[in-house]
Amino acid sequence: MPAPFRHAAVVGKFQARGIRPVLEEIAHFLVAQGIEVSFERDTAHATGVTGFDALSPAEMGRQCDIAVVVGGDGTMLGIARELARHNLPLVGINQGRLGFITDVPFDKYKEALAAMLAGDHEEEHRTMIEGGVWRDEEKIFDGLSMNDVVVSRGATSSMVELRIDIGDDFVANIRADGLIVASPTGSTAYALSAGGPILHPGIGGWVIVPIASHTLSNRPIVVPDQGEIRITVVAGRDASANFDMHSLASLLHGDQVRVRRSQFKVRFLHPRGWSYYATLRRKLRWYEGV
Repeated sequence: MPAPFRHAAVVGKFQARGIRPVLEEIAHFLVAQGIEVSFERDTAHATGVTGFDALSPAEMGRQCDIAVVVGGDGTMLGIARELARHNLPLVGINQGRLGFITDVPFDKYKEALAAMLAGDHEEEHRTMIEGGVWRDEEKIFDGLSMNDVVVSRGATSSMVELRIDIGDDFVANIRADGLIVASPTGSTAYALSAGGPILHPGIGGWVIVPIASHTLSNRPIVVPDQGEIRITVVAGRDASANFDMHSLASLLHGDQVRVRRSQFKVRFLHPRGWSYYATLRRKLRWYEGV
């Protein structure tokens, strides 16, 4: 029976000090398992790793059948946005604190990867948010998020007023520091800090969370991830929209941020026995007092 995986891409948090020997160790372990290895291009160039092909994300999507991501959740978010359209499964090896989506501790990667490369793993799919900014009925900005889309006030300005519509329904006008539209994955990121609920990744929904609302009755709400959410800037200076805190667009009065569920999903592979609830328990220290 042929092995489930033949060609792995290695992606690393190349800004981290001392990451090169870690990446090379993992790459040589993969080779020892009979796997062809390539490095993501930016990772290879920034770390000086040689001896392996350096591929762009598009080339990884065409040539590889698994990606091993070494770093933290931020590293995973960045490459996940690039690889989701290629349906490439991702494995996260965490350096440092255990992440929500990079869940294999570095000191246990050998036993975890050996089993997963042999086909013994759990697989899950995570939804993404896509959208853009519209001005005078013309699209001026495109964005893709795994975590969230945030519309917020400028650093030195007062709160913004935003109108929220979902599909054909007017939902609310709010005055606040901003608004978060988060996926279930993003519900444990900025949205959680702003007082939003945690959504299990199996739920087909988004959470909409006001940031420091002027009116206490403006509460977080969970809505279906079908249809389009439109956020219109009614008032406020220097407002901006960002997608996963990465892509930024400056907004004017009347501009509209429109978001919807992306056609692409992120594929994660986890060690056998992985549990989302166990991840929450470790990250949020729900075991305290037991």
